[in-house]
Amino acid sequence: MGLATSESAFTRGTEYSLSRLDTFTDLFKKYGINWARKYSLWPMPFGTACCGIELMAVGASRYDIGRFGAEAMRFTPRQCDLLIVAGRVAIKMLPVLQRIYKQMSEPKWVISMGACASTGGVFDTYAVVQGIDQFLPVDVYIPGCPPRPETILEGLMAIQRIVENDGVKSSAERGRGLGMVVDAPVQVAVPLNVEKSVN
Repeated sequence: MGLATSESAFTRGTEYSLSRLDTFTDLFKKYGINWARKYSLWPMPFGTACCGIELMAVGASRYDIGRFGAEAMRFTPRQCDLLIVAGRVAIKMLPVLQRIYKQMSEPKWVISMGACASTGGVFDTYAVVQGIDQFLPVDVYIPGCPPRPETILEGLMAIQRIVENDGVKSSAERGRGLGMVVDAPVQVAVPLNVEKSVN
């Protein structure tokens, strides 16, 4: 540990101490906390229709959302930091959804899952909200009707990238949300019985 002085500190006659511990602490604050938060998202599922069934499939063993640290689905908003709105939202459900969002602890993120939650989908009626982004700040949109589990995992990884790169910002600092649209992962068809032809 050594003493360092700068011109401004020298002119004021003060000295400050720099150590490897200070550098490590700064790096941990900058990268370590975001890395830990990235792998400990607690989703609050708000599944109302067929998108909710696909969200349940992501929690099963085939896709295993637990690999990404988000298997702790909680149904109490005070323990969650990721709201997944899966399916259509009726006008009568909107105050409940807004109350759930307000009760979530900061920092919090929102995923709009499926065509119905994002734009109203095929339900172009007075009783269905035509996109929850009119009432909640949406960070990631997941397209599809309903979206495949791989696309849901891609949306979760997009939230993880937001947490890791942008750091922890409150929803008031992010404004109306980030509005990222997730592309569906490309599926490559591999033939099961491939025989080599001998010429």
